[in-house]
Amino acid sequence: MSYSHVIVEADGGSRGNPGPASYGALVRDPVSGKVIVQQGKTIGIATNNVAEYSGLIAGLELAAEYAPDASIEVRMDSKLVIEQMAGRWKIKHPDLQPLAIKAQGLAPFGTEWTWVPRAQNAAADALANNALDGVPIPMQPADAQVPAVQPVAQPTDQQKAMRGWGAQAEPPTQLIFLRHGETPHTVEKRFSGSGGDDPALSETGRLQAVAAAEYLARIGGVDAVVTSPMRRTRETASVVAERLGLSAVVDDGWVECSFGDWDGHTFGEVQEKWPDALNAWLESTTVAPPGGESFDACARRARLARDGLLARYPGKTIVVVTHVTPIKLMVRSVLQAPMSAIFRMELRPATITEAHWYADGLASLRSFNVEPPL
Repeated sequence: MSYSHVIVEADGGSRGNPGPASYGALVRDPVSGKVIVQQGKTIGIATNNVAEYSGLIAGLELAAEYAPDASIEVRMDSKLVIEQMAGRWKIKHPDLQPLAIKAQGLAPFGTEWTWVPRAQNAAADALANNALDGVPIPMQPADAQVPAVQPVAQPTDQQKAMRGWGAQAEPPTQLIFLRHGETPHTVEKRFSGSGGDDPALSETGRLQAVAAAEYLARIGGVDAVVTSPMRRTRETASVVAERLGLSAVVDDGWVECSFGDWDGHTFGEVQEKWPDALNAWLESTTVAPPGGESFDACARRARLARDGLLARYPGKTIVVVTHVTPIKLMVRSVLQAPMSAIFRMELRPATITEAHWYADGLASLRSFNVEPPL
């Protein structure tokens, strides 16, 4: 069953603060009140706030898996988490910053952040306590009696006016995404994923890498260069890093999506040989090509790679030499657009896309598909 809108309820707690901690999260159909999926887990020794953020992340991940095209309202009784995720409060504690960044990346565009009294968050609270008590928790409960979805008071005009971007005390971490230069597969518009033959840059591709390097040198201020392990990205990154006086660091998280059996084929060839699989792939980002990787799986991998950079290089400027799919997924994440938005983006070879991530979890897109002149 598909859902157009769902409610995520989440909670977390620690017996000791810090102490043994757990979270509870569920996704609910607001029309019927039925719980679509639920989860409760222990997370070892942690604080209440870390447990609450862990519950939020789990709830958003469940929503992405079981209701991938739905808009979301998050309901929690943690004023801290709700206000921080809505951008109204700053996130100062270092333990919470990476969790907030991860949650922000999981939340689709237009996610509503609603604080509710504890009594209206009892289901998620029970899941967290049951997990800590060792009570088995079924992922998809058979709800014979479903509770009515409680109405939530709407924000006042003054509260609405307070929402939005606030002053940022710390400088953002700037990720400059550079797509690799042209390869023979690029010219022929062939699928060229991480399971394919890994072509090198063409002569034009090498010239594009030089142009990108000069462009980045003029901008200045780059602190590190990170690259996908594939040949075309490593060759592009080598040119850029040498021009900037840096060494390129390989990060497997930024590798291109695997297109499985389709690698090396054109779209037309895939349409002729695998019509049903192609249609399914185009209809849902949860579907992988035969022997390949779904866009949803690639998105999770890219988010982990991004979170790693944000943790290692806070407030720095990083050039990430990668591929079409990871870049489009990062843009989608920043804009909080639906996953289907990646099918509506086009990136030329050796183009630059820049996004900034702030310590409070917010992000902004600064440029997209900028082509340095040859």
